[in-house]
Amino acid sequence: MGMQVGTGGAEMSEPNVVPFIDVLLVLLIIFMVITPLTPQGLETLVPQPPKGDQADTSSQRTVVIIINKDRTMMLNTEPTTLDTMGARLEEIFKTRAERVVFVKGDPDIEYQHVAKAIDVAKGAGIDRVGLMTPAVESGQ
Repeated sequence: MGMQVGTGGAEMSEPNVVPFIDVLLVLLIIFMVITPLTPQGLETLVPQPPKGDQADTSSQRTVVIIINKDRTMMLNTEPTTLDTMGARLEEIFKTRAERVVFVKGDPDIEYQHVAKAIDVAKGAGIDRVGLMTPAVESGQ
C-alpha cells in the first residue's frame, strides 16, 4: 500500500500491482511445468553397414522398400505396388520379432510417394521405419 503525504489537498490513488504480479508469476510457473521439456518428433533409424561376418545374415534380414523415379516400387528385389505391399510385409514379418523396414526413394520423386509407402508399412504392423539416403548407402 502506498500513500503520499503533503501534496496539498488532492487525493492520489495508485493501483496495488503486487497481487497482479503474484498471479502472473504463478501462471508462468504453471505453464512452464505443463510444457514438455523435450520436443517430440519422429524416431528415425539409419541402416548400419554390415560387419565382416554379418554380411550374409543382415542382407537377408533387411527389408528395403525402393521407390523408383517412375513411381514403381520394389520390396528388396521383388516388384510390388501399394495395394500388395501391405500383405507382403505382413507375410514377411509374421515370424520376425524385430519389425524394421527401410524406405529408399529416388531423389527426384515427391515426398508424398515416400509417405504413402511409410503409411502402408505402418498399417502392416511395422514398428520402425527408417529412411535411406545416398550418404547412408555409401557408408558415410
